[in-house]
Amino acid sequence: MKRRTFLALGAGFALPAHAQGVPAGFPNRAITLVAPFTPGGPIDVLARVLAQGFQQRSGVVASVDNRTGGGGTIGIDLVRRAPADGTTMLVIPAGNLTISPTIIRNLPYDVERDFAPVSMMATTPNVIVGPADTPLRTPQALVAAAKARPDSIAYASSGVGSQLHLLMELFRSKAGIELQHVPYRGTTQALTDLLGGRVQLLSSNLPVVLPGIREGRLHAVAVTTARRVPQLPDVPTLAESGFDIDVTSWYGLLVPRATPDATVRAITATTETVLRAPEVGNTLANQGLEIVCEPPEVFAARLKRETALWAEIIRARGITAG
Repeated sequence: MKRRTFLALGAGFALPAHAQGVPAGFPNRAITLVAPFTPGGPIDVLARVLAQGFQQRSGVVASVDNRTGGGGTIGIDLVRRAPADGTTMLVIPAGNLTISPTIIRNLPYDVERDFAPVSMMATTPNVIVGPADTPLRTPQALVAAAKARPDSIAYASSGVGSQLHLLMELFRSKAGIELQHVPYRGTTQALTDLLGGRVQLLSSNLPVVLPGIREGRLHAVAVTTARRVPQLPDVPTLAESGFDIDVTSWYGLLVPRATPDATVRAITATTETVLRAPEVGNTLANQGLEIVCEPPEVFAARLKRETALWAEIIRARGITAG
């Protein structure tokens, strides 16, 4: 998603004044939400929405700390070492929790040992796109072309070991085809090379490519969710095309492991109240984000399930970071 769009979203929310109050156990001292990436992206926006909502409902000062560096590791480690009282929270994307532990050596954190899941907060679909004139119009056409000319199709992703890379490796495995992976640092150059014909496909988050699809510069081959997405109702899913795949990019909230359960539950409930305010959910939905507030036990099960899935793909394909 464009940085300026997210910055505008993060600055523009005003939650209803009547929705005051928090459950017993919610922190009663200043709160810091650590967003371990630069301002302007979905992590930063979600953190700022929560900070504003927490402060309005509890009367406790809440702020965002964009503690960047190490691909998110520095901010994650900061929360790991913070007091386990709910006053320091981590807003984080899926990959740091479900992929990094397998692909990166010597991480300073262990997800299960060091963190208590609070809630998964929002998801965004992933999309496989080509240029507007691509002959690879459908998943079936893509598979047929790849089988006819093995290794002739190159796809771009936002980097080796990213969820968008592993998603395509999962698809490749399910379809029994070979594709060439071309990693990029982010998506700006990847989009340029896609439109310039240097790669044939791009695996991306919906908010990043939705403007190009709507403008007619990009063609959406498939979405990776189990169901079609409202923003692209005519685009098939990989699942309905015969491939057992249901993958979304998502963003979660965690606290240090020893945080009392009553505090975790109070933060979970307040997070859902903040995010389900109509003006929050509707605005995020227009940008391709869907609010999905999973309780701690469901979120914890998701972490284990997806960590196992990506670990299998990483090991089978011999993928290493860096």
